[in-house]
Amino acid sequence: MRRLWVALCLAPVLAGGAAGCGSDAEETRSATTVRVLVRDINIRPVGVDCAGTGPYTHFHNRAPFRVEDGGGATLAEGALSGGRSVPAFEEDLEVAKVPTYCEFRMPVQLARRDAYRLVVDGRAPIPLTANDSEGPALVAVVPS
Repeated sequence: MRRLWVALCLAPVLAGGAAGCGSDAEETRSATTVRVLVRDINIRPVGVDCAGTGPYTHFHNRAPFRVEDGGGATLAEGALSGGRSVPAFEEDLEVAKVPTYCEFRMPVQLARRDAYRLVVDGRAPIPLTANDSEGPALVAVVPS
């Protein structure tokens, strides 16, 4: 019986599972999108690949990121995908290039916490705010 218990407990660990035996409850993770809006106000067409400019050059394709809880524990990590330009203003300016922001979206699996923050390329943490308008999402707006 002890061998069966050991085999059942070791299987998830050896397979890379996050939960082990002996725990009363597994921590549930939910699919969430982290959205970052870098308000760099760059002149470019809407919908093209972009990266942060000026003081935000660390926001770029393949920059390392991690999502932390309020205490600094890492909940998810990865690399940024390329950003996409979004219009800075709702008005149609009727020109090909307009002031834009660069938006990054990262799908992650997160456990429920009271607070989240984003760290990009080892820089200072940015607080994340819940926004369920497009499904479960956490949003950071980087000031211009």
